[in-house]
Amino acid sequence: MDQVDVAIVGAGPTGLFAAYYAGFRGLSTVVIDALPEPGGQVSAMYPEKLIYDVAGFPVIRGRDLVANLVEQASTYHPRYLLGVQAGPLSYVDGKPAVALSDGTSVHCGAVIVTGGLGSFTARRLPAADSFPGAGVVYFVPRLDDLAGHNVIVVGGGDSAFDWALSLQPVAKSVTLVHRRDKFRAHAGTIARVRELPVDILVNTEVNRILGDEVVTGVEVQERGEEPRELPADTVVAALGFTADLGPLAEWGLGLERRHILVDTHMATNRSRVFAAGDITEYPGKVRLIAVGFGEAATAVNNAAIVIDPSAHLFPGHSSDGT
Repeated sequence: MDQVDVAIVGAGPTGLFAAYYAGFRGLSTVVIDALPEPGGQVSAMYPEKLIYDVAGFPVIRGRDLVANLVEQASTYHPRYLLGVQAGPLSYVDGKPAVALSDGTSVHCGAVIVTGGLGSFTARRLPAADSFPGAGVVYFVPRLDDLAGHNVIVVGGGDSAFDWALSLQPVAKSVTLVHRRDKFRAHAGTIARVRELPVDILVNTEVNRILGDEVVTGVEVQERGEEPRELPADTVVAALGFTADLGPLAEWGLGLERRHILVDTHMATNRSRVFAAGDITEYPGKVRLIAVGFGEAATAVNNAAIVIDPSAHLFPGHSSDGT
């Protein structure tokens, strides 16, 4: 059994900043995540993605942002429990206790849930189900692995356009295939990709993956046209993912469409349980990493006075002590 001031459930960017800020407040912290490394969805799905909307960084790669956040949090030595899932929530003497999937538990003064959208599973490309070989991927941990490849990106959302944008400088060719003629990606990203030598095929679907042991091509079909084959070494299926709150759904939290309802303190309806980041919902909510950072600080400061009623809500600026 671990005893700690704050248990942070989720080691994504918001959780990592919460770990730093809790340490700044003098609180002992443990960070829990089912994934084997810090960074949440950024590390697991978009480590090479270029991020443009983090204050102070004109652009920063996902893996570099995570590394910076881990380094920042390390100032206060948070403990990480990675590769384990947060299970049932209970209370002991009025304080939260979180059971973990490895059979241990964490007893704490407060919990801050920063689990993004919970656990996630990539939506599969139907054409890949009958393909036994390698070369169909759902994430690209290292862009250089696809250097010199003919790459087919399937999808029309932010992920698809982000991969096309990131892979174009290193790949031999990039073709984006989308089954509609409307895109869900940000208009600015679409415009940037259109300026590059990226073929964009709309109203088109991937019928078959060609090859035996490895991908050698794809068969695509535009609506109303005959099928045709395109050369391919790698198919990146960027069709989004399904999210699942897992055991958190049984915590008795107020939920709205798999998001946790919070008030202006980032407090949930359960005593001593707070939440921050993409997993939260409230009027006017905007799901950005930058917003999650602010919510993390709000959650930590309000948790601090629940843990110690004599503490101040606002501890001063970090620069005050330098």
